[in-house]
Amino acid sequence: MKPIIAAAAFALIAGPALAQSMTETKTVTTTTIAPAEETEMNEYVVHEHHAEIPPPTGFTVTTGAVVPQSVELYSFPADRHWGYQYTTIGNQTVLVDPATRQVVHILH
Repeated sequence: MKPIIAAAAFALIAGPALAQSMTETKTVTTTTIAPAEETEMNEYVVHEHHAEIPPPTGFTVTTGAVVPQSVELYSFPADRHWGYQYTTIGNQTVLVDPATRQVVHILH
């Protein structure tokens, strides 16, 4: 009888802990771009004139959203050490972390 009670007690204690450890959390990092850099980035994007694409099905442009693999990302000049790539979805140009493809900033 004691093994059954011990197993039940373990299940009551471990159940919530297991459920808690299985919960996925999404962390959104806020990236601050200096106004002068944002202006420079915007000027570069306008100069390069890559066509904007319509938003992929089910994709909403928001900080933290993962840009689908089907969307082409463009690089900034090598002498600019911003560490981001960009693309224009709809009428919004977004900065993307190339390692994760997450939108880190929407240029204004």
